[in-house]
Amino acid sequence: MSEQAAILVTADTIAKLARGVRLREDPVRGQTVLLAPERALALDDIAVMIVNALDGERSLDAIAEEFSVKFEAPKEQILGDVIAFVDEFSKRRMLELKP
Repeated sequence: MSEQAAILVTADTIAKLARGVRLREDPVRGQTVLLAPERALALDDIAVMIVNALDGERSLDAIAEEFSVKFEAPKEQILGDVIAFVDEFSKRRMLELKP
């Protein structure tokens, strides 16, 4: 098991885009995509907001708090969604995590 896979994603996790991964606009399709070596994933607006918030400085809890205020939604629900997103994209090696 790799070191990255061994990290449990929690509210205290700090994440950022992995080396070589970039967020780009695809003008042909009119979408935002996450580009990685030999891979590309189309993202919806919510996923783009999450990726943009993953600055390698703030915890997922702090990001969920910010989104909770912005969208007037329950923080715990947002946190659960952000954790699930970060967990999935870290398994795809598109994010680097700090516990």
